This record gives sequence, C-alpha cells and structure tokens, in this order.
Amino acid sequence: MLLSAPPAAECPRRGEEVSVMDDDNDPSRHTISIAPTDSVSLELNSSLQKRIAELWDQILGAYQRKPISYWLLFFLSSIAMLVAFPASNLLSRMYYANGGKSKWIISWAAVAGWPITALFLAPLYFVRKVSPTPFSFKLFLAYVLLGFLSAADNLMYAWAFAYLPASTASLLAASSLAFSALFGYFIVKNNLNLSSINAIVIITAGAVIIGLDSGSDRYPGVSNKQYTLAFILDILGSALHGLIFALSELVFIRLLGRRSFHVVLEQQVMVSLAAFIFTSIGLIVNKDFQGMRSEARDFKHGQVSYTLVLTWAAITFQLGVLGGTSILFLASTVLAGVLNAVRVPITSIAAVIFFHDPMSGFKILSLVITVWGFASYIVGHSPSKKKS
Repeated sequence: MLLSAPPAAECPRRGEEVSVMDDDNDPSRHTISIAPTDSVSLELNSSLQKRIAELWDQILGAYQRKPISYWLLFFLSSIAMLVAFPASNLLSRMYYANGGKSKWIISWAAVAGWPITALFLAPLYFVRKVSPTPFSFKLFLAYVLLGFLSAADNLMYAWAFAYLPASTASLLAASSLAFSALFGYFIVKNNLNLSSINAIVIITAGAVIIGLDSGSDRYPGVSNKQYTLAFILDILGSALHGLIFALSELVFIRLLGRRSFHVVLEQQVMVSLAAFIFTSIGLIVNKDFQGMRSEARDFKHGQVSYTLVLTWAAITFQLGVLGGTSILFLASTVLAGVLNAVRVPITSIAAVIFFHDPMSGFKILSLVITVWGFASYIVGHSPSKKKS
C-alpha cells in the first residue's frame, strides 16, 4: 500500500492530528490529512483546573477559619431550608387534597408556630445575658405593618395551594426573587445590575410559560375562575413577599442599625406574632375556629391526621424561617438565594412523587428557566463579581 507523503513544508507538526483518507482518483492510494488539535481547549482545561484548585483552597481556608460549631449550625440551617420549606408547601397541599377547605386555617398554621422561634431567644437572654433590643413606637408600628402584610401574604399563598398543584405554586412563588430585587432598588436603594434585570426577565418568562400551559395541570373539579384567581394571587403573594423583604431590610437600616443574630430572631418573632394575631382575627370573623371540628371529622384520614397535618405545617414553616434567618446571619443573602433556588426543584419533584402532579414539557421548561434566573441573580451578586 502506497502512502502519499505531504510536502516538507506541510509535514505534521507536534500537536497536530494525522488522519488517513482514501484518494478519490485511486482507491489504492491514500492521502494524509493534517488536522490541528484545539490548543485553546488545552489552555481552557488548564485554566479550569486552576480555578477549581483556587476554589478548593478558598473553601478549605473558610472551613479552617471557622469553629466546628459554626459549621454544625450552618449544616442544620441549610437542611432546615431545603427540607422544612418544601415540606411546609407539601403539607399545605395535603390539607386541601384530603378535604380541607379553609384558606384562613392554613394561613393561621403558617404563623401559629411563632413560639418555636421565641424559644431560641430564651437561651440568648438568660444564658448569654444578651440584652433585648430597646422597643420604640416606630419599631412597634413597623412590626405591626410587617405582620399585617405577612398575614395577607400567607392568605394569598393559601389560595394558590388550594387550587394549584404544589409544583406549579412553588414555581410561581419563585418570582418573589424578582420582586425582592425591584423593591430593594426602589425602597432600600440597592443596586440593580444587569444580572438582576436578566434574572427578573427570565423568572417572569418562566411564570408566563406556566400561564400558557395552564390547562395541562388543573385538578379535576377546579374551575377556570378558581385556577386563574389562584394563579394571580400566587403572583401577587410573591410580589408582597418581595415587598416584605425590602421593608424588613429598611427596618434594619433605619430603626435597628445592626444585624446580630438575636436582633434578627427578635424581628422574626415580633412579625410572626403580629401576623398570628391578624390571622386569628380573620379566623374568628370567618367562624373558621368553630368549623375546625367538623372539618377534622370529614378529613380523609380522620381527626388525628388532620391535627398532624396542621401541626407539622406550623412546625416546618417556622423551622424553614429559622434556617433562612440563620443562613442570612452566618453567610449572606446570596447563599440564602442559592438555597432558595435549590428548594424550588426539590418541591416540584417531591410534588410529582407524592401527589402525582402532572409535569408537562412546559412546566419542565419553566423549572429550568426559573433555576437559570436564580443562577443569574446569584452570579451577579457574588463577592467576586462585586470586587470586579
């Protein structure tokens, strides 16, 4: 077999690939084709390995700078966010799926666990001798306002979980990040960079996609009016959640002036207590307290199951709040945003497994887009991005 060697000027250089091809004019002859390898890819691989090594060194350095107690609390707080919040959402859906009807009861359950957070304050006061934050009339009004808005927010989300699949409701609720960025810009004067704007547009597109596919995941017996109202209230609840977040940050800046762990817990306790009072008034006016007994009697798996669902809904919601509060204090709002992004697919997948929620191609696309929007926001607010 004869080989046609390339001219001397075209001899293969080091780093080039050599492939053998048939000659069209003479099948018995072959020509050698020179294909240069992508040297850029080698440089990219080297750069990627270097960045991974640098990231690992940063992680290792951060681990060595903190005591083991810090990482234990960090781990427990992360688990609380990633498990408790999705569990609370699923329990809300379970309440309605098994015969629950009241929007006020499930809203009340979300804030009825406020003493759990208060219990964490007791050791700080009595063991570590931390002084409570001085109370003022302005601070009182701020807590009352935030409590009222939180009660309204929980009521809107209760409507959403009453008529929407848990996966759909959680995806729409993810739009709260976009509203947080907008309200933070207008109220607290936070920066609104291109990554934030990009995240707002992407997450909005995810919500629009779900709206276009609204007919594929509707439960039997849910009318067009109920589904549409739940969809709108879920978006409005997300907007209100973003407003609450921005106003809470404003309270820290204008009235509290510091962000220590016990101050964050105090604010959460007072806001939850105010929301609990407003929601309890709603329960009384709507006569849902009296209806609890009959609702429990007609619940699918009996009164014990009814009590457990509401009890654990209250506990898991407060544990999620505690986890989020701890992450904000231990790390940053960016990391809290990362964990918040991760819990969206966790809730959606869990809803598909436990409630057999329909997962159409549109909803999967919306899920991917929503996580992409979260990632865009997180990258834009990372420390390395701020330094540059």
